[in-house]
Amino acid sequence: MNQLDKFNQSVMKYDLPQGKIYVGGIWKKGGGNSIQSYFPADRTINGELTGANDADIDQAIEYGQKAVKNPAWANLLPHERASILYRIAEGIKNNVERIAYIQTRDTGKTLTETRALANSAAGTFRYFAAVLETAQEALTPSRGAYMTFSRYEPIGLVSAITPWNSPIASDAQKVAPALAAGNAVLLKPSSWSPLVCLELARIIDEAGLPKGLFSALPGSGSIVGERLVTDPAIGRISFTGGTNVGHEIAIKAASRFVPVSLELGGKSPTIVFEDADINMAIAGVLYGIFSSSGQSCIAGSRLLVQKSIYPQFVKKLVEATKALKIGHPFDPQTQVAPLIHDTHRMAVEEWVERARQEGGKILTGGMRPKGEIYEAGCYFSPTIIEGLPNHSSVCREEIFGPVLVVMPFSDETEAVTMANDNAYGLACGVWSKDVIRALRVGQAITTGTVWVNTYKQFSISTPFGGVKESGCGREKGIEGLRSYMNQKSYYIDTSQKPLGWVRFP
Repeated sequence: MNQLDKFNQSVMKYDLPQGKIYVGGIWKKGGGNSIQSYFPADRTINGELTGANDADIDQAIEYGQKAVKNPAWANLLPHERASILYRIAEGIKNNVERIAYIQTRDTGKTLTETRALANSAAGTFRYFAAVLETAQEALTPSRGAYMTFSRYEPIGLVSAITPWNSPIASDAQKVAPALAAGNAVLLKPSSWSPLVCLELARIIDEAGLPKGLFSALPGSGSIVGERLVTDPAIGRISFTGGTNVGHEIAIKAASRFVPVSLELGGKSPTIVFEDADINMAIAGVLYGIFSSSGQSCIAGSRLLVQKSIYPQFVKKLVEATKALKIGHPFDPQTQVAPLIHDTHRMAVEEWVERARQEGGKILTGGMRPKGEIYEAGCYFSPTIIEGLPNHSSVCREEIFGPVLVVMPFSDETEAVTMANDNAYGLACGVWSKDVIRALRVGQAITTGTVWVNTYKQFSISTPFGGVKESGCGREKGIEGLRSYMNQKSYYIDTSQKPLGWVRFP
């Protein structure tokens, strides 16, 4: 028995979603193109399904519009909607191992990570259920003989388009607040990871959500994605993915005056000052870029190190990187798993070659690891590059892989200037024992999230999103719920007198 067989037999196996999609509460074979899912660790086929076509989307829209207006849903009080979300959260919690296995097979992520993502998804549904139990609306100060207040009401039918890198968590961050707000949701996953959303659909269905309020629609961007952006029935669009596609969606949404949230790419800087705790900083830098095999929008892919500690810090960083365990996603010791797809690995390799051509020096990695396990899958070694200026293309563009570019800086002013000299603004990390300076630097950097002496930590209660080319709008937190609602203001007369403008005879 070879190593691959040993790993594949070392875990509990679960049936993978096969064949059918979830359209308005009905399981059916899609009418679109065939979608194939394969396991990035050994390229074995997980299965095939037929994606959605226009007729399927028409059905999902029709059922969604009816369901969102049905008194059985529309008349539910917030705490009654919350009870359904609690059941969904419990369903996810009870199926963590199954979800983790499906997502690992679909994406190549380690089981350790996919378990965490499944638990995160359960927490997301539970959080928004709790928000429904406690969220308050505003009684605003009156400016006359009337009482004024505002209420939040559902938008109606909303679309959610999620990426391949963390599907169950991304799905939950959109679907949970959208349902909590009282909407119907049409979810489109990436064609590279179509299976997890179908498992989520099964759990949602079993939780008793009224039929029609949720559809899982795998399919191509040109068909499903286009309809979920341009169809007049869609009242809000939430997209996580690439910046180029985000631009196209923003333009199409603007033409219809439809609200949109866009969580796009990043080239996040991590700044290490000379007074930082070196071991903490190295651990944070490695986790920030090489966990998830670098396939993360908030990956800390630009490392800025103060010149006074640059040589010793980089030397220690390279040594720690070489010690990372690259391995099979079923191996509990694995830290760096395969990339999602051969196509994506080739794109990462092209970026590393471009770095070489631009004068970059590969300090470690820069190639496919050698060995039986690695040759079977889509592996790429954690890579550190130095010697490139901040304006080089490799320092400016998102690679979305295990590739870190290291640059020195002299002082705080230069660090902030270098960090901000980029089109993206999603996240950053600051490492310093001087917390006041760290906060000052964080305030000076144009970004959506700042981590101080840590990295890649999240809370569902804390809003998340980017600025500049990293997008617009926020997910998570109470703001994440309100973004799926329309705010309506009310004025109630208390004078019991006609308006003075009219003169009665």
